[in-house]
Amino acid sequence: MPDTYDVIVIGLGGMGSAAAYRLAERGQRVLGLEKFAPVHTQGSSHGGSRITRQAYFEDPAYVPLLLRAHEMWDQIEADSDREIFHRVGGIMVGRPDSRTVSGSLRSAREWDLPHELLDATEIRRRFPTMRPTDEDIALYEAGAGLVVPESSVGAHLDLAARAGADLRFEEEVLSWTADDGVEVVTSKGTYRAEQLVICPGAWAPGLLADLGVPFVVERQVQYWFEPEGGAEPFLPDRHPVYIWENPEGRQFYGFPAHNGVDGGVKVAFFRGGDPCSPDTIDRTVHDHEVAAMADFVGTAMPTLPGTFLRAATCMYTNTADEHFVIARHPDHQAVVVACGFSGHGFKFVPVVGEIVADLVANGTTSHPIALFDPARLTGSEEKVTTG
Repeated sequence: MPDTYDVIVIGLGGMGSAAAYRLAERGQRVLGLEKFAPVHTQGSSHGGSRITRQAYFEDPAYVPLLLRAHEMWDQIEADSDREIFHRVGGIMVGRPDSRTVSGSLRSAREWDLPHELLDATEIRRRFPTMRPTDEDIALYEAGAGLVVPESSVGAHLDLAARAGADLRFEEEVLSWTADDGVEVVTSKGTYRAEQLVICPGAWAPGLLADLGVPFVVERQVQYWFEPEGGAEPFLPDRHPVYIWENPEGRQFYGFPAHNGVDGGVKVAFFRGGDPCSPDTIDRTVHDHEVAAMADFVGTAMPTLPGTFLRAATCMYTNTADEHFVIARHPDHQAVVVACGFSGHGFKFVPVVGEIVADLVANGTTSHPIALFDPARLTGSEEKVTTG
């Protein structure tokens, strides 16, 4: 007889770990299943840092979720006794009409978010680590910063286990069905539950093939350099997180040296990676890739690239419009999906966990998630109930 639960969560990375915690916290009997070890480098929840910001150039509709997420990061830190959120400030740089600057300004004004607009001279004065052109401006947001993905996953898993969740690692999901309840078959057993939550990350094309959403998985590389003259000017009390868009529309982003002067400075391109799958991704970072990153960042940062230290690969799971998918499965009302976070989702982890728990427990949520309805991507005329 299969083991039985109220809800099974497939995938215990950023989103799945938060969902498992919020469900267990509400008294649900939760089984969490993860293909890898508790904190691993095979998906998209590693690399030591992720930017979080509220003046959101992607769409002002995200801002209410970000306001809630920032509250929840503080609560997760207090409850888990882990440091996750570093408020170091954030700066969005580019030409006035760039998406990075104009979109951020639109969200800041629409939601009355605290911010400053800086011209090129002021950027150089405030942040001598940066070398903008005279045509560049920036939106500075003091409340922005970075979150540590490994600490977030570890905290949510600890809290989920404390709340009674049964978490099982190194157990691959082979299949799932949702007829009379749900059934999940893994490499180690078969389990049944009333409801199923699927947070598959880059495994979405396989686990959610019947959703009808054309996910594209993209290989991304994160790089760490030691700046010329040392990393002291990049310490968190002097240097913010940033996203920088050049006149051709190419974006790169970076972080302060939040692990100390010996930890290096992390930079990366925002999008533009090669299509891949979890089985075919090239985990080797090649010399020509390091050279391309070094050349690009060197035009904007006076002491970078400096000396190359290391690099790591990860994966973006993209939708066609780069917005998320969070909803009940249109063909299986016992299944909730949270996926397609398109390289900008980690900052939403705690509030996505809350939304998923709402959908499982109540069938709806008070959070505004209409933007994430998969029907927009499938051509379906029948909308999914998303709250």
